[in-house]
Amino acid sequence: MSTTSHAYTERDVRDFFDQTLSTYLSFWDGDGVLHTGYFTDDTDDDYRAAAERTSDILAADAMIDGSSSVLDVGCGCGNFLIHLARRFGCRGAGLDLSVERVKFAQEALTAETGLDIGFRQGSVIQMPYETGTFSHVVSQDALCLVPDKPSSHREIHRVLRPGGVFAFSDFLQPKEEIGERARKHVYDRVRWNGGYSFVGYQAVLQEAGFEILLARNLESHLRQTYRVLGRTATERAGTTRDAAARDWMLAFAESCAEIQVAIDDGEFGWGMFVTRKPGDTTP
Repeated sequence: MSTTSHAYTERDVRDFFDQTLSTYLSFWDGDGVLHTGYFTDDTDDDYRAAAERTSDILAADAMIDGSSSVLDVGCGCGNFLIHLARRFGCRGAGLDLSVERVKFAQEALTAETGLDIGFRQGSVIQMPYETGTFSHVVSQDALCLVPDKPSSHREIHRVLRPGGVFAFSDFLQPKEEIGERARKHVYDRVRWNGGYSFVGYQAVLQEAGFEILLARNLESHLRQTYRVLGRTATERAGTTRDAAARDWMLAFAESCAEIQVAIDDGEFGWGMFVTRKPGDTTP
């Protein structure tokens, strides 16, 4: 499954996301929305609306409501869990490797009132929660970065209640052999060792004890995300006076173009999955 000559560790992933938070916030989204968008069609260029649509679709597929107890694994800046708590009144917890992104989420939470959620730093392969704590586990575009994926699946299964739902979006590695260009601009860029294909992901989830309820292959939306972000980076590079920021934006725009090539070549994909832990649902 690994596509890299160097095997990235959890520390590598944590350090990368700690070090790049301010850069991503200054360009991508100042509120910390940093995940793939679900677009209305191939002319849609509203990234923020598309990203919110991804969250809404995932929440609806997971059947989250006011009675839910939700764990967001790889919660990043906390936007998804805050969105769920605002909309449904559910309880929840967010867990992320990145110290800086958890700090951002905790700060964002101070601006909210009446939300029964919290954020903490930690690893999905050894989570600080009791068995059967949550009715739902969710994640957006984060689990691919876990070096020990089977352990993460076991831990998610453990903290879910019987009958609980595990619903998430994640990046895919559609084919085993990955070229140098895709390795540089897709995998090594975010410290990603490698992942599963759309079908392969479903197989490993079943091996971990989950029942597959729904699976969506969303490759076209992934391509649209990077098309829009690449164009935005080029436009902003043309107006910024900060040389370092301009160089970063131009480099990111170049990567966005190469990422679209990787998607077209079957070296990078995106999917959404809804699964269930067998058993009777408990309150």
